[in-house]
Amino acid sequence: MTQPTAEHVGLLLRDARGEKGWTQGQLATELGTSQSAIARMEQGKQNLSLRMIERLEAIFGRSIVKVGKPQMTHLRVEGGRTLSGEVDVNSSKNAGVALLCASLINRGTTTLRRLARIEEVNRIVEVLTSIGMECTWLNGSDLRIRRPEVLDLESMDVDAARRTRSVIMLLGPLLDETSVYLLPYAGGCDLGTRTVEPHMQALRQFGLEVEAKSGFYSVTAPPADELNRSFVLTERGDTVTENAIMAAAHREGTTIIRNASPNYMVQDLCFYLQGLGVEIDGVGTTTLKITGRSAIDVDIEYFPSEDPIEAMSLITAGIVTNSEVTIRRVPIEFMEIELATLEQMGQKLEISGEYMARNGRTRLVDVTTKPSELQAPQDKIHPMPFPGLNIDNLPFFAVIAGNAEGQTMIHDWVYENRAIYLTELNKLGAQVQLLDPHRIYVNGPTKWRAAEIGCPPALRPAACLLLAMLAARGTSELRNIYVIERGYEDLAERLNTIGAKIEYFQD
Repeated sequence: MTQPTAEHVGLLLRDARGEKGWTQGQLATELGTSQSAIARMEQGKQNLSLRMIERLEAIFGRSIVKVGKPQMTHLRVEGGRTLSGEVDVNSSKNAGVALLCASLINRGTTTLRRLARIEEVNRIVEVLTSIGMECTWLNGSDLRIRRPEVLDLESMDVDAARRTRSVIMLLGPLLDETSVYLLPYAGGCDLGTRTVEPHMQALRQFGLEVEAKSGFYSVTAPPADELNRSFVLTERGDTVTENAIMAAAHREGTTIIRNASPNYMVQDLCFYLQGLGVEIDGVGTTTLKITGRSAIDVDIEYFPSEDPIEAMSLITAGIVTNSEVTIRRVPIEFMEIELATLEQMGQKLEISGEYMARNGRTRLVDVTTKPSELQAPQDKIHPMPFPGLNIDNLPFFAVIAGNAEGQTMIHDWVYENRAIYLTELNKLGAQVQLLDPHRIYVNGPTKWRAAEIGCPPALRPAACLLLAMLAARGTSELRNIYVIERGYEDLAERLNTIGAKIEYFQD
């Protein structure tokens, strides 16, 4: 967007805000940004991404500017700047996707408040809309969902379904929707072979039959029953657990799931289903007891909790730039190991007292990073199922270790390829040594330098490159950022609110 265009859009934005009778502060609250950012937008001094324009148009219920959607969007980063200020953590991407899938179970109206407006959510909304669900954005981030009496599964948007891994989570809520249907193969990040067999093993407990065909899963639904069942998940996976929970939620009998994931998105799903009248005991543990309901018709409003992965991303921004930044609304229950590991490396942190999330269940704190001298940890850094260090937070330690004195081993035992993508940090001056597809050495400290890099096809490594660019003096370019937009809502613009200088551009 050129400067004259930015000024023109700024005038249109000011007019739209005036028609609504809002102050700049009110619009900033709705967008989750600062009043100064709104002032810059209206003065034409801040570039607006297409995603931000879409959000503004949804808030105001009117067109602000007509723009053609480019094939690729890139970021230009002026690094080496000290950050300061406060930034809020947005709601969880993974919880939001699970809640969208779970809304299929409810015959009433589901309203999800402050839902993350990210590409992964957009793809699932497109899939739901294509099969007959009524999905209406009430403003920038609240989504109202109503389902028809009968879903049109034959009209499913195949292209949208194949652009997300989350489509596999439709199997649980659609358990006995129709006798036979096809579900497109899941897509998403390129993280190596991630088998769907654990999902199948769990859902076979309910009688579901799935056969892999060319580009599709052929699904044969089980007959309805009121049986009690108990089984063990062979893999304590988040999405596997969610699929099993959603299948159990609309069965009259009692289901006991052992070795269940108690992670943040699973808890959010359970809280929502409890609001629908589903009895769930053991939330936050590895054993869940679920007594479902075959007919659920409830009008419900639910606030997904904050995202611990985004919290770690923002904390990393403060650490890698050696800045004092306050990250507000951090879900502490799912960040304790990460914060303890950082403190062992010498990172100074101030942590506020606890307060409750909008869902009334999740504990939050504010975390302030302080300029610190880091040392490599004595032991390797590796993920574990909750309550261990989160698998999706592991990559950020590669960037942080780049600022530490000494050698850090990072062991990413879950994914075949993700550690390989972290070697892209070498283009920014890091010293990352690949030991095998799962392990790297990071030798620090790093003298970060600017570079032009294409996004790898994996969300967290791509975000790591953006965060490292904040520390690299000079101007860097991160090209084709679609993978980042899958998992983050306006990450670049929100980093700008705490002093980063990042702009979107298209070829």
